[in-house]
Amino acid sequence: MRAFPALFLASLALVLGASRADPDLLQDVCVADLSSGIKLNGFPCKHPSTIGANDFFFAGLANPNFPNNTLGSLVTAANVEKIPGLNTLGVSMSRIDYAVGGVNPPHTHPRASEIAFVLEGELEVGFFTTSNVLISKRIKKGEIFVFPKGLLHFQKNIGKTRASAITAFDSQFSGTQSIATTLFAASPTIPNDVLSKAFQIHPREVERIKVKLTPKK
Repeated sequence: MRAFPALFLASLALVLGASRADPDLLQDVCVADLSSGIKLNGFPCKHPSTIGANDFFFAGLANPNFPNNTLGSLVTAANVEKIPGLNTLGVSMSRIDYAVGGVNPPHTHPRASEIAFVLEGELEVGFFTTSNVLISKRIKKGEIFVFPKGLLHFQKNIGKTRASAITAFDSQFSGTQSIATTLFAASPTIPNDVLSKAFQIHPREVERIKVKLTPKK
C-alpha cells in the first residue's frame, strides 16, 4: 500500500508534464542568452538588468520574401533564435511565402502543433495520420488550417498568383524535419541499399537523389 502514493504521484507528474509543449517558466521572463556556452533544455536566462524591448521584438515577418529556389517556397522563422524573449514562453511563429506552384514539401515539427493563416492566395494543405490517411483541404485568404504535433504535412500554392501564410506554434522552437532532406542528405548518409529497399528503387537512383539534395559546400 505504501508504494501506491509514490506510483500515483509519478503517474500524475507524467500526465501533467505531457500536457504542454514546453516547460512552464518560473519567473516573469527568461530572455535567452544565445551567446552562452551552457547547454540546457532551452537557453539560460540573461540577467534582468541587461534585457530590453528589442529582446521581445522582430520585424522579419512584415514583408514577403518570395523565393528563388527549386521548391518555390521560403520560410522565415520567428522563434527563440530570432526573439530571445520567447524563451520559456512556449510560442513562436513563421511566415511562408510561395511562388506560383511553390511547395513547402512534406515535413514534421516534432515539438509543436501548428496553425496556419493564409495572408494571400490559395493553398492546398494536408497532413497524414499514423494510419496513412491524408487529411487535406484547399484554403484561401483569411482561412485557417491546423497541423497536429509531429504529423507529416505539406502546403502547395495552387493559385495563379504568389501566396503567403503566417503560422504559429505552441513551442518556442518547434524543430523541422524535411522528409526528403532527412532521408537523402543526412550526415553521415543512410546506406543506399536501405533507401533502395525502402522506396523500391535502384541504388543508382538513390545516389542521383542524394546528389540533388545534399547541400553544396
